[in-house]
Amino acid sequence: MNRRILFIFLAISCLLAFSTTAEGQYPQVPVSISTEKVKIGGKVFYSHIVLEKQTLYSISKAYGVTVQEIYDANPSLQTEGLKKNAIILIPVKTAASGTAASGTAAAEKAESAEAAADRSEKMSEDTEGRRPGAEMKSPRRKDREKGQDVYIVHTVRWYEDLNVISIKYGVPVEIIMEVNGLTGRKLKNRQKLRIPADLKAYLMERNASAGNETDKGQGSDSGSDAGQTEDSGTDEPAAVPPARTKTEVRATLMLPLDAKDGTGSESNMDFYSGALLAARDLGMEGTDVDLNVYDAAAGTPNLSLLKIMMTDVTIGPVSKSSLSALLETVPDNKYVVSPFDQRAESLVASNRNFIQAPASVATQYENLTDWIKESRAPGEHLIVVFEKGMRESAESNAAETYLQASGQQYSSFSYSILEGRNILLPLKGLMDSGTVNRVLVISESEAFVNDLVRNLNLLIHENYRIVLYGPSKLRSFETIDVEDYHNVNLHVAMSYYVDYDSPEVQAFLLKYRALFNTEPGPFAFQGYDLMRYFAKACTRYGSGWGEAIEEMETARMLQSDFKFRRYGDGGLENIGIRRLVYGPDYSVRLL
Repeated sequence: MNRRILFIFLAISCLLAFSTTAEGQYPQVPVSISTEKVKIGGKVFYSHIVLEKQTLYSISKAYGVTVQEIYDANPSLQTEGLKKNAIILIPVKTAASGTAASGTAAAEKAESAEAAADRSEKMSEDTEGRRPGAEMKSPRRKDREKGQDVYIVHTVRWYEDLNVISIKYGVPVEIIMEVNGLTGRKLKNRQKLRIPADLKAYLMERNASAGNETDKGQGSDSGSDAGQTEDSGTDEPAAVPPARTKTEVRATLMLPLDAKDGTGSESNMDFYSGALLAARDLGMEGTDVDLNVYDAAAGTPNLSLLKIMMTDVTIGPVSKSSLSALLETVPDNKYVVSPFDQRAESLVASNRNFIQAPASVATQYENLTDWIKESRAPGEHLIVVFEKGMRESAESNAAETYLQASGQQYSSFSYSILEGRNILLPLKGLMDSGTVNRVLVISESEAFVNDLVRNLNLLIHENYRIVLYGPSKLRSFETIDVEDYHNVNLHVAMSYYVDYDSPEVQAFLLKYRALFNTEPGPFAFQGYDLMRYFAKACTRYGSGWGEAIEEMETARMLQSDFKFRRYGDGGLENIGIRRLVYGPDYSVRLL
């Protein structure tokens, strides 16, 4: 019996010894609270970078949350597990949660003793611009003395490089090099480096400083470029005098490439190819484009605030829902461009940093109204034709609003397709055989437009002079004979149109074919136009390009015209429209 007790005692002693040894070999990795926060779906999260040997338990304790709350914020953790250098979201406790005070206090005190000691030693050093003997600020304190940034002073150790230091403080390598004026990545032992204590505040202040430089540059350029307009054949935004130029543009492209299955979406790959070609051309002209591409097939990519702040322009994602989700996370001074989904136009009204690149159908009708007013001579008749039952559509309301605002006199006429055989006489009663009769059709129904064009051609045979105006959708109708469009002298407002006789288009075709061994489609042209236009805006106007863009003159690109107008207090919409005329001599002219 005594032997048995002795054996059990020895076994327990061995287990305790092993446990102590294992603990010594694998010490708990301290968790530092991230200074980076993002807003997703109306909720605020910390953006935490997982270091080697950190666990969900240690992370949850540091931030004062439960493991389940971390799982809820990061569903993929349950299937993929925690990975080194992964970025995960940690819920920020609010005052209403009842644990806010303790959670916040835990977050503020969760740094390791070693890190605290290092910072205490490093903060004792005088930083650049600080008066010797001045009171030292805590690195976590966000208050700043006027004209002074708060930095952490890091002393480089022999085993550290810029990547290690970047991960330790959550500050990108590029920012560390910029702050310290480094031209290379090589560091020396005991070298002193300044690290922004509040990265978000540093980036915001840097952007604000760039904006101030823009204002000063515009003020000092009085008269030099005042009133200068852009030549219609160029793609250079020109009305606002540039304050400074950049030689590098950081662009982010989010497209549903669906690359995971190896095939991809053809239209989005075309868009990507066009954007790549634009980046290549800009590089050859002296502007380096740092292009980051994300596959948004599964939804909006979860980018950290750091990556968003480092981006000059974000193009995409495509769908309205994905764009809406992204806009909830980006700061107000970072603009998001909607590339080609017209349904996303509704986001313009409520998001100041949103840019809708495709010109809407309503904008086409606005342009048609202006076009008619410019061309219409005194005494000429204007007849606006609606499809019966469609009078209250958004396009119809917009067109009538523009017509009334223009002060033009016009006659309204509506009918259904079933009445098409009986409308010739009442339609003739609104016209004058002695002058030009301008007809604006407000419909995107192929059957209705087909019937109207047929009736107008009958009137032309009776020597009525007619000019028909309509939106771009008319050109896609396959059941209408193109000859009938020429007979009615069709005038079309186009969001997109490629003039293949243009030297710029021909040069693009040659390069695209050589690089990708295929013909470019409409999406390739759109990718090229957007990347080139917005990269050019960034190089000319720096971080303030989003506010300057409204003052730029219309830029004629390969496929689109870009002229942006702010929608009230909301975002920017494109009102650049191309005008196409079908002449009676069977010509098709881009005005």
